[in-house]
Amino acid sequence: MMFFDASTSVSSWSSEEIVIPYLYEVDRKVHRYFPDFKVTWSNKKTSLIEVKPKKETAPPQGSRRTKRYISEGLTYVKNRNKWSAAERYSEDRNWKFEIWTEIELDKLGIKPKSTKPLKPYKRKK
Repeated sequence: MMFFDASTSVSSWSSEEIVIPYLYEVDRKVHRYFPDFKVTWSNKKTSLIEVKPKKETAPPQGSRRTKRYISEGLTYVKNRNKWSAAERYSEDRNWKFEIWTEIELDKLGIKPKSTKPLKPYKRKK
């Protein structure tokens, strides 16, 4: 990622090289989670960073009986399970776990310029 390469505050970084086991509450099985980035900053502190749309960091909204609501709910539960495991993993190593959404990316000036809201899908009749 060019942001990490160009930043003088970054000592080193890697992408999806850390493997964190987590228990997914829905199927009660252990899965593997690969955070997006591990960054060691110039101040010798280390962060695990996950990049996600803001929408996936909050519980779903809308009617509870739709397929979309159920799918978004399962995604939210899975993300929370992953992030809880990542927080424990980071805490054990004296690291920091961070979730960067489009809001943080925009503040850092690294949000892709081509990102546009998607138009609703219209079914053909």
